[in-house]
Amino acid sequence: MSCNKVIIISAPSGAGKTTIVHYLLNHIPELSFSISACSRPPRSYEKNGQDYYFFSPQEFKKRIEDDAFLEWEEVYDNMFYGTLKQEIERLWSMNKVIIFDVDVKGGIALKNHFKEKSLSIFIAPPSLNTLEERLKNRGTESPESLALRLSKVSSEMAFKNEFDTIVVNHDLGQSCQKTIQLVKEFIL
Repeated sequence: MSCNKVIIISAPSGAGKTTIVHYLLNHIPELSFSISACSRPPRSYEKNGQDYYFFSPQEFKKRIEDDAFLEWEEVYDNMFYGTLKQEIERLWSMNKVIIFDVDVKGGIALKNHFKEKSLSIFIAPPSLNTLEERLKNRGTESPESLALRLSKVSSEMAFKNEFDTIVVNHDLGQSCQKTIQLVKEFIL
């Protein structure tokens, strides 16, 4: 295995990327999760330093000024997400292949940065209706946040061909198997 490789998993919200990333982490010991930073409040089940590094919008903006991010984006008004440079250094110092669970623009930025050291995979929903149902069933979205997330889907889907490969998540088990095959071929 070659170190300093990265796996980038991106998708519209609700397409299944986080579930697939957790599956990969549980089945490929060479992988380690890159913890993203964000400026939104944690959900009830999320832990700081494990799921995300949670910062206030002001703290996040200060880190932008300090050039602490490899990539960052203001996804919604005053809601930032990004990849800390120190997180990459931390994981590569442990000789791990880094796996990213990032939004579409973040995935493209990471692909452009890491180039041939990366495998970028776009997880596509089978349909907008299926995606909407998944988001509703998650139970974490207000009607406003649901509408905001759904409004972004078509613009995010427009970027799918900028990724190395696309996995359409019709069936979660099959999507996990397809993705693990792609990742193992890339890292081994």
